[in-house]
Amino acid sequence: MWIRQCELDATSDTPSPIPTRIASNEEFVPPPQSEQQQALEERIRDLSDRNARSLGMDRRHFMRTGSGMASALLAMNEVFGNFFDVSPIEAKEPDAFAEKWPKDQFIFDIQTHHVDVSRKWYEGSDDGKAVANFFRLLRRGKTIEDTLDQLNRVHYVKELFGDSDTVMAVISGVPSREWDKNPLPPDQMVATRKFVNDLAGSKRVLSHGLLRPNLGEKEFVEMERQVKELKIDAWKMYTGAELGEKAWFLDDEKVAYPFWERTKKLGVKNVCVHKGLPLGAFNEKACTPHDVEKAALDWPDLNFIIYHSGFRGTFWAGSGTGEKVQDKSSNDPQEIPWISDLFRILKKNPKIKNVYFELGSTFAQLSGSNPDKCCHMLGQMMQTAGADHILWGTDSIWNGSPQSQIERLRRLKMPERLMDKFKYAELTDDVKNGILGLNAAKVFGIDVQEARKAIKTDKLTRLKEEYQKNPWPSNTQFGWIWVGDGQATVPVGG
Repeated sequence: MWIRQCELDATSDTPSPIPTRIASNEEFVPPPQSEQQQALEERIRDLSDRNARSLGMDRRHFMRTGSGMASALLAMNEVFGNFFDVSPIEAKEPDAFAEKWPKDQFIFDIQTHHVDVSRKWYEGSDDGKAVANFFRLLRRGKTIEDTLDQLNRVHYVKELFGDSDTVMAVISGVPSREWDKNPLPPDQMVATRKFVNDLAGSKRVLSHGLLRPNLGEKEFVEMERQVKELKIDAWKMYTGAELGEKAWFLDDEKVAYPFWERTKKLGVKNVCVHKGLPLGAFNEKACTPHDVEKAALDWPDLNFIIYHSGFRGTFWAGSGTGEKVQDKSSNDPQEIPWISDLFRILKKNPKIKNVYFELGSTFAQLSGSNPDKCCHMLGQMMQTAGADHILWGTDSIWNGSPQSQIERLRRLKMPERLMDKFKYAELTDDVKNGILGLNAAKVFGIDVQEARKAIKTDKLTRLKEEYQKNPWPSNTQFGWIWVGDGQATVPVGG
């Protein structure tokens, strides 16, 4: 059966800072816990019990400290191999973990979400009730108001800028035909940008606009409104969402190309497109990256930022609509559906320089369940596109605070055996700093030096410093997990 991860964590006295199960936001079917993840869970419990007692803490409090994170990373190394740079002393001295990384690291998360719309819509229409049920999958609450409050702007600021080292973000959204039936339409996304930036007194958040080429020429008016009136910072789009009569493709000269021409004229350069993670209602073929090649070649002045990097997901039930896509996965760790399709495109066309890999949900899943495959993914990204074409995104706050993901990338090492056999580059501090934010800053035109200067003294930094005197991160992952034997197909009651 499916249950909420947060409900499982609520009954545990050892909620791990690193998830030991893959949770779904309903863009994919979550897999059962693997034998390695089960072993990891037990090892984290054993290590945290011993280390917490040595510090005179209960396990729940201990797991919220840097030593708790260090214990989880040590357990990861014991179960999966030596993938993370962490020492036993860090699990026993909380300050030792914090000293490992500089606090001025520029972490720029280009895929973040929250909810902030009228309560009336959720109660007064079938569409609203369906969306409300979706949000109940992510956060538990006695009422829809309780659930929404855990996904609102205030909680967004707390989990992103209070409970993590993130300093800048892009607020993103999901598609719909009508904006009054959308959990976060473009106007609300831009309002969040203003809310956070006004609160901080500096630029902390950028905003996507939502583009829907499959609605036809009438969308030209809307895209101009979003650029000229809302002053959006980039487009977000979903080729697999059948908002019009059918899904669409990036390389469709009749449907998509007029929008790329208008995008250029309006001065928007970054085109962020959801690929992979085929939500049950999405057209699966349109979620694959096969249409990236021609579009990138024909429109070299646009940046095609592939969200989720085209990752099909750790587990796939083929539940989407439209044409089915053959599953080419294998036991070969080098093959990562559907990211490997992008690798093949870039190897075939080395002159393509305008395709970027965004890591939202993808890094979270692979680094927590299969660090070997995660290293293969990052190694091939660096080989085919370059380390400067990997952009940090986390899909938060759907799945909670991104801090666990940040710590995993900071500590991840490229094994020598993979560098020797496959000629992968080392994951140096410079490479990680680029992935965590400097690469995206360049793509989005952020002056990092000026941004650092403003952020250092802004109000949001002062609020975080005050909060850190007695922090209380949720230390859980949100979404649905599969508990039991076999494979899940639909949520209980779904």
